[in-house]
Amino acid sequence: MTRVAGFGSSLPFVGRRHELGLLLDAIRQPPAVIVVEGDAGMGKSRLVREATAVLRSDGWRVVTGFCHPLREPLPYGPVIDALGKVGPWLQGADLPPTAGALAPLLPDLADLLPPVPSKPDDPGGARHQLIRAVRAVLAATGRTVVVVEDLHWVDDATRELLLLLARDLPEQLALVLTCRAENGSSVLGGAHRPTVIRLTPLSVCEVAELATAALGGGATRELCAVLHRRSEGLPLVAEEDLLTFRARDRQDPGELEHADVPEGLRTAVTERLVALSPHGAAVVDAAAVLAVPATEALLAEVAGLEPEQTAQGLLDALGAAVLQEIGTDRYSFRHVLAQQVAYRHVLGPRRTRLHRRAIEVFETHDPVPLVQIAHHTLATGDREGWLVRVEDAADQAVALGDTGTAVTLLQQLLNEPDVRVEQRSRVALALARIADYGADFATNARLLRAVLADPLLPEAIRGEVRLGLGLITVNVAADWDAGYPELERAVDELATLPDKAARAMIALANVGHNNDAERAWRWLGRAESAVRHSADAAIRAAVQATRLTLMAKEGDPAIWPLVDQLPRRSPDMAVLAQTWRALHNVIMATTHLGHYRRARALLAENLEVARRLGGRRYECLYRIRLLYLDWLTGRWDGLEEGFTDLARAYPDFGMVDLGLALCRGRLALAQGRYSAALDHFASTAQHTSDLTAGALNMEVSTELIAVRLAQNDPQAAWAVAEPLMPFLRGRAIWARPMDLLPIAVEAALAAGHRDVAERLVADAEASEGDRDAPVAAAELDLARGLLLRGTEAAAEHFAAARGRWLDIGRPYFAAKATEHLGNALACADPEQAVAHLTEAATVYTGLGATAGAARCQHALRSLGVEETARPGRRGYGDELSPRELEVAELLGRGATNADIAQTLFLSPRTVEKHVARVLAKLGTDRKNVEAVLRGSS
Repeated sequence: MTRVAGFGSSLPFVGRRHELGLLLDAIRQPPAVIVVEGDAGMGKSRLVREATAVLRSDGWRVVTGFCHPLREPLPYGPVIDALGKVGPWLQGADLPPTAGALAPLLPDLADLLPPVPSKPDDPGGARHQLIRAVRAVLAATGRTVVVVEDLHWVDDATRELLLLLARDLPEQLALVLTCRAENGSSVLGGAHRPTVIRLTPLSVCEVAELATAALGGGATRELCAVLHRRSEGLPLVAEEDLLTFRARDRQDPGELEHADVPEGLRTAVTERLVALSPHGAAVVDAAAVLAVPATEALLAEVAGLEPEQTAQGLLDALGAAVLQEIGTDRYSFRHVLAQQVAYRHVLGPRRTRLHRRAIEVFETHDPVPLVQIAHHTLATGDREGWLVRVEDAADQAVALGDTGTAVTLLQQLLNEPDVRVEQRSRVALALARIADYGADFATNARLLRAVLADPLLPEAIRGEVRLGLGLITVNVAADWDAGYPELERAVDELATLPDKAARAMIALANVGHNNDAERAWRWLGRAESAVRHSADAAIRAAVQATRLTLMAKEGDPAIWPLVDQLPRRSPDMAVLAQTWRALHNVIMATTHLGHYRRARALLAENLEVARRLGGRRYECLYRIRLLYLDWLTGRWDGLEEGFTDLARAYPDFGMVDLGLALCRGRLALAQGRYSAALDHFASTAQHTSDLTAGALNMEVSTELIAVRLAQNDPQAAWAVAEPLMPFLRGRAIWARPMDLLPIAVEAALAAGHRDVAERLVADAEASEGDRDAPVAAAELDLARGLLLRGTEAAAEHFAAARGRWLDIGRPYFAAKATEHLGNALACADPEQAVAHLTEAATVYTGLGATAGAARCQHALRSLGVEETARPGRRGYGDELSPRELEVAELLGRGATNADIAQTLFLSPRTVEKHVARVLAKLGTDRKNVEAVLRGSS
């Protein structure tokens, strides 16, 4: 295996937390056999090293052996290599006589082994004797992990030894094997079924985390995108690029984009290429030039081979792991950078002939693959032909709905300095029509602004290009101040194209509603007038979807008959997409306002619409909204697992990672793990796109204020809340972020800013109106109660908030209001106070909200209500007391001592004593408390 200098030595371990947990869990339940699979450079060895470092700190013994492609003769070499390190653990061991058979192979350990037994004449008997010796030595080492790396290079004798050992492992032994994905778990034969952990590429966020660790503030979004594109998530390549980039004097991501393949990968691929047969080399050359998965027939045509020759060459390339099979009868390189190495290995004249041959072959296909033809045309040096082919390919991509490919092609053309004016105008217009679908919004915006600077651009084309720029700016970059004027100018420039002008009006209505509802409705009215006689059903559907969005935000009950009339089975996909958009927006608004049952019903309907549309994005958004509803309605069991599963299913969808981070933070806050909650909320910045930044900042800020208040740090809470005051004050009920009003009032009061709290409540009362917004009403009741806390009137408002939250179906917030109610009645009606606090504690406990339950128990104790002791027992002996059990549960969830002290209202010294007793009684350390508690339940 090629080792690259510096690889894995200076960069942190990122991602793989789930796989690390699986590996540790499997090892900790010996006897166990675990196979870690993954492509070369996927991080198999690094994962195992991270796991064994943890295990060593827990008292496990770890030995490692390596398989090599060019091994000098040595029986069972990898296993003997590992056993050579067990000497320190054999001192005084009671080994059976059979263990002496290892002495000739382990001369350094001969003094620790029994005498060498007589060797059987039968080779099978001698092999069996050696296997028994290996097992005996491993059994004597205690809790041990034996790691055998790179099992894809294992020899048959060692494979047999491992298979036989795996069938009869010593009780405290875990056998961990790493191998490449092409070998799979079959390395041990079909007779054994190990635990298999398959490593997949790192996500964009994980590569960004790696880059941040290496470069700090130099890890720009552009650089992280380049790193992920080049590496495709392969840690080896990402780390090599980072180490190279870090060493450069001039750090330019654009240069990295076109940099050479890392040396270690280039060497490994080249070694395989030179060993191929002539037919194998011809097939690989064709595959390298094609650069996309290809069928055997296509490879044969481009390579100029007969079918039998192609078959033999393909078998050679597959056997050497240069190519891999993708699905049925499609073959490609294992990694894009491996393809680049192979491409450069093809001599120039032959490369050109293969590109021309590829064009000839593709021109006979139906439909003609224009993107590939454009690629091969440029590779032959025909630049004029390439410009024509690229524009044709972009048109084809748009027609097929592949806007990502189209945007890439159009950007290529607009970046060319010598494109003629007529073609540049056509290309800019094409890009403007689809630009808001592109992820690279900054580049799109820059190119469109450059086009708009041309004074000869016709007015209508200028208007449509400006519309594209405005949509990018408001929808993708979320820069409303810059985008709004562009859209207003586009409306005037598109006066002769009412359907196009209506698109700008729709955007103006959507963007401006939270700031100026009256103006938003005026824009919607203009859009409705513009499309009243339009033959375009999709633009009419878009206008109607916008009307429903505005009505839903305002809680207008007249919306529901209109929602029922939406065409959920329209054969027109553009109209159906607008139905999905309308339902999605209504669901979001309905959730915000507090109609959760209706939101769930609409989600189910919209899922059917999404399935008819067929896009992964639609179904992913459905599952995100459903999990969010589960959080709100107290369905917390399996919530984190649901987000984790979703993240695996949609690794390229940033909103999933964002949802997972928020979910973990909210659960940690409810459970009293405040330090972890802060970490999770801070991590949301890594998953934030510019599109979600504004809304996310409000959402996360609300949670951060709650954490700081829970930590009894009102000034820190106010430091987060104060910048939000201008945004919160004067907002209509539909425009206020959910949950922010009461938490902002509480922060203002805690920090001594009662006047601010009073203004917030007064503004909320003034904007309440008669809209159907149960959440806003409940929040206002709660805020009023907080403002009046300490007076008799506070209890009335807390009781009203409790009733509203119960009607809405948010048990966690109902419990909070009930807790406030109990505290408010503590002096005036202690009996009712006890009843309410007990009710709140019961709900908190059922949800797993440890912090809330602890607050209620603390309040109950102050009212003289003590937990009932077990009859006939003065002490708990080796069992955990109720308080110790609370401490243990918090420890098991990862709470720090400071978290425990704040959650359970204990002094730091008392917490230290409790933690020490808990660990002693459970006989474990902090890392394993949860596992011990699970095992004893």
